[in-house]
Formats: sequence, structure tokens, C-alpha cells
Amino acid sequence: MKKTLVVLVMAMILVMPVVLAVDVGQGIGITVNTQKFQPRVWMCDSRSVNDDRTENGQNDQDQGANDPISNFDLSERKHNYAFEGESIHWIVLVMDKNKIEEVTDVVGTIGQSQGAGNDVEVECQRLTGIPRIKGPTHEGGNIPKSCNAKIDQFIVKEFNPDVMAFYDCRLTVETPDSMHGEYFITIEAKDASGLSGTMAENEYWYLNPTIALSVDGNLEFDEVMPGTDSYSNTILVGNDAEAGSGVILDMFISGTDFYDPSSSGAKCSENTNKLALTAFRYFATNGAFATQTSPVADVEGYVPIPYSTEISGAKRIIRWNDVIRGAAPSSDVEEADWNNGNALSPGSEVALTFKLTMPEPCVGDFSSGQIYFWGEAI
Repeated sequence: MKKTLVVLVMAMILVMPVVLAVDVGQGIGITVNTQKFQPRVWMCDSRSVNDDRTENGQNDQDQGANDPISNFDLSERKHNYAFEGESIHWIVLVMDKNKIEEVTDVVGTIGQSQGAGNDVEVECQRLTGIPRIKGPTHEGGNIPKSCNAKIDQFIVKEFNPDVMAFYDCRLTVETPDSMHGEYFITIEAKDASGLSGTMAENEYWYLNPTIALSVDGNLEFDEVMPGTDSYSNTILVGNDAEAGSGVILDMFISGTDFYDPSSSGAKCSENTNKLALTAFRYFATNGAFATQTSPVADVEGYVPIPYSTEISGAKRIIRWNDVIRGAAPSSDVEEADWNNGNALSPGSEVALTFKLTMPEPCVGDFSSGQIYFWGEAI
């Protein structure tokens, strides 16, 4: 009986079902849309304005044909106009968080309004790595502080070549046929999705304004007695630049000897048939400034006229040909690039009176020769 009972119990154990744990789950779909990032453009502290090679300004440092254009500093230009061949140079930092390869174009543009979509004038050149830019970098980063790279209030400190690149941009003013008038100028970055961004600093320039001089009056010395001084009527030489351009002209004067155009047996300066330019001097006033402060003025404040039929860069730098030379009446300091007394704003004039010291002996009517007035935009 006991044996049977044991057998039955064992049988019951053998046929008892085994229950195991089972994992049950169900998947769901996920949608992720990446934002189309609008390119950002930041101007770093590298902006400069440069002259061309044909009419060098006061601060140019021309060292020959291989001299980089960056040495042609146009810092004497203190107003917002520019002429053919002059250029504006920037280095900008561009970011596209989608990836920098999304940026298809970084360009310099000009137009009548601010912002994106203006006429493209120049392609910028992508640079490798971080260029040398003056000023400190961010603590804990390597982007120059001068780039002022921000996204809202977040300051971008660390350069990431996957989403950033520096670009070198130089826009050169073209001829008046394609660039004349007032324009906004900026740098624009465009990406493959059609989005674009510009640097915040839109500039405003008057390109290729027309410049001209006006001369009111004639120089006439009639019946001058040899061995005496004779004085002309006062003439006015004015800045007649295009209205609204604001062009300031630095004024220069030069001249040649004079001759009698007829076969009259003339004889005057240096025992020959010419009246030398050295016989002429002039007195000029422009507001508080006058030639009497010039180091070469005579006791009456009259100064000589330099010989020249052109005004070269070297002559301008030495300042021989300035209409009014010297410092302000109350100062011994002259401007490094141009002095206020020698500059004319649009519509203003400088008054000049000429003195002729007629040699003795002298005979003849001397009307073949020139006194030139020049105005250079500064």
C-alpha cells in the first residue's frame, strides 16, 4: 500500500506543468524634424578701406608692383564715399548648425535697402582654420571676442570646423557705369535650402560721385609797371562736387612759366623771353585759415606757386602744392593726412588774391601759360 502511494505521488510530480516568465512589448514610430538653421554672419575686427594703385592717398605705402593692396591705407577718407578701384575689406565668421557644407555662397552685396537679397558683387574666399585677428579670444575658447559671435544671448566661444568657417571678403568699387549713387553694402551667406543671413553691420556708401571745381573770376594784370607789385581781383575756387555726395576736396595749386605768344621781341625774367612763375605769389583765405601762417609766406602773407603740370603722390605728401599750408592760427599742429584749412566741403570756396612782382627791365604781353587748381577727394 505504501509502495503504491509513493508511485502515485511521483507520477503527479512528473506531469505537473511548468510555468515560465514571458516579455511582451509593442513598438511606436518616432518623427524627428531637424531645424533648418538660418546661416549667421559675424564681422570680426578686421575691417579696412584701401586705395587703388593709380592715385595714391596721403597714407599709402606703395612699395612697388608686388606691394599688397592692404598697404594702400585710405584712412584719410573720413566720409562715406568711394571711387573706382577703391575697396572695402572684411573677415567674417559664418555658422550653419546643419553643417558648414550647407553654405553655398558667402558674397558681398549692394542695394538700395538693407538686408538679404541685394545684388551680388563679389564672392568671398573661405579660409582654413582661424585667421590672425587682432584682439583677445574668449576665455575657454579660441574665437576672437571681436567677432561678437552670439546666438540670442549665447556667446559662441569655441570654433567648430564642422559648422563654422571664416571668409575673406573684399568688395572693389567698379566703374560709374555699374556703380553710381548711394547703396547699402553688406556680407550675405546663403545655404542649400534657400535660407540666408547677413552681418548686422550694413554699411552705407556713395559710390563714384562726380567731382568738379568752380572758378569764379579771371586773373588780369593790365599795364603793370616793371619793378613794381600789382594785385589781381580776388577769385573764388569752389568745390562743385555732386549734390548730396559730401565729398571733401583737398586743394592744390601749381603753374608754369608764361610767354608772349606774339613775335614781339619780349624780354623779362632771366634775360629771356619769358615771365617766370616765380614772379607770382598769392594770398588765400578759407574761414579761419589763411596763407599768412605758411612757413614760406612773405611779410604780406603771400606764398609762391609751385611748378607742376600734375599733382603726384609725392608732391601731395610733402604738401608743397597745398593752397593753404600750415597749422590753424591757434595751433602749431598740422593734420597728419590733410589740414582743415586746405579742405573744401561741397559748395564752399577758397578766396585767392594774386600778386605779380614785375621784373625790371621787362617788355611783352605774357598770356601763354597756366595756373592750375586741383582738388583731390579725401
